[in-house]
Amino acid sequence: MEKVRNFNNLDSKISTVVTIGTFDGVHLGHQKILKRLVNTAKETHLKSVVLTFFPHPRMVLQNDANIKLINTIEERSNILEQSGLDYLCVQKFTKEFSRLTAEDFVKKILLDQLKAKRVIIGYDHHFGRNRSANIDDLRRFGELYNFEVEEISAEDVNQVSVSSTKIRKALDAGDIEKANTYLGYPFCLSGTVITGKQIGKQLQYPTANLKIEETYKLIPKYGVYVVKSEIENKTVFGMMNIGNNPTVSDSSLQHIEIHFFNFDANLYGKSLKIDMLHRLRDEQKFDSIAALKTQLQQDEEKSLHFIAKLNDK
Repeated sequence: MEKVRNFNNLDSKISTVVTIGTFDGVHLGHQKILKRLVNTAKETHLKSVVLTFFPHPRMVLQNDANIKLINTIEERSNILEQSGLDYLCVQKFTKEFSRLTAEDFVKKILLDQLKAKRVIIGYDHHFGRNRSANIDDLRRFGELYNFEVEEISAEDVNQVSVSSTKIRKALDAGDIEKANTYLGYPFCLSGTVITGKQIGKQLQYPTANLKIEETYKLIPKYGVYVVKSEIENKTVFGMMNIGNNPTVSDSSLQHIEIHFFNFDANLYGKSLKIDMLHRLRDEQKFDSIAALKTQLQQDEEKSLHFIAKLNDK
């Protein structure tokens, strides 16, 4: 798959089948659309294109700094890449772009830049200035400008009872397994390992402290989770705490710390993707460091038990 951030990179000789959306989460419902897109492209000898947007329209139009997304744009791109697409086009969403009329969007983006011969779209999709146009308008433009429109019906979409909103709610509640079921893959956190206070090391549970640059990334409910990561081409399991370390700190700052099992390497400055698998418990404040260490030992036992069951499947 080729990532196209400048539409001029698209070969002017090709023709495409296009689908459009934010695709936050790239969940099972999205995956159904992507499968249809890729299969249609093969059947019709067209190239498959996903047109997505960044930043999220609400960040731009409503100046909504509080919106939290399931994926960073890089995570979303990497997941989309695995669906067999030919091209991923990331349109920078600006106020100027939002003012394009529906017809200008069709002519300037879908036709002139993406060379669309077919557009696959959800039954409730709206586009153009103030989201004023719908599937009927798109069909009308299709007849006018000679491209086909395929609608994914409400029945088709509703067969997969999943939405980005449901996934965000599950993550906010700490229900990582429900979120992963909806996603069809493990929810992840991506960031850089930074130096922490070395408290985990003193407890004989050294941790990698993860810094996530993207402030819009949704962080699940505070607590302790079983996780895994690919490090140096090896799958490594561990347990992760998300919270503010109430036993050893009076700070309200959020920390994301991972203790990897049977693994010892210098990870400072490295970029890690952490897959979240299972929630163990809420974050707690303990009466003493000794009580915290006892709990960590219990967390480790439960984690290893979960991992053993996972590996038996």
